[in-house]
Amino acid sequence: MASTTEKPTDPEFRSEPPPAAPASIVDFFQADIALRFLLFASSLVAIVVIVTSQQTDEASHKLVEFKDSPAFIYFVTAFSVTGLYSILTALASISVLPRPDLKLKFLLHFIFWDTLILGIVASATGAAGGVSYLALKGNDHLNWNEVCNVYDKFCRYLAGSLASALFGSVVAVLLLWLSATSIHSRIPK
Repeated sequence: MASTTEKPTDPEFRSEPPPAAPASIVDFFQADIALRFLLFASSLVAIVVIVTSQQTDEASHKLVEFKDSPAFIYFVTAFSVTGLYSILTALASISVLPRPDLKLKFLLHFIFWDTLILGIVASATGAAGGVSYLALKGNDHLNWNEVCNVYDKFCRYLAGSLASALFGSVVAVLLLWLSATSIHSRIPK
């Protein structure tokens, strides 16, 4: 028979606190917030530059603008969604700073949604980049002429917008890496 001075081994009857979190937890929430604002800034720049890209040909008086291509419309829509997402998640990250008990839950949600946003950003950048490449080089096999020699200002705006979009893609990859590293540091060793 056990004596009454021994502590029960059943975890339900423990009076001691649960073990503390590992000391090697890496907390990157401040960097996460900064990267989310960078993602917003790159999305905003990409949208503004492509939306303001228009040029009229002096010979034919034809106006060319981003609305002439479904790929550019998709690009604007995708980066609008990305900009909104980055602001909402930056605010969520700020709200989690004083609540360390919620950080892991938010990290798990962020890693899922950041992956989705990275896919959207990459596909929109690729679609707009493909159409821009055709505008720059044309396609002799299909008798598609290059248009950047006529609409040079329009093409410069496209290039600037795509550069900002590529920067946003890199920021989205860094956000994923940051979330994965933070989750990995919480795994007990």
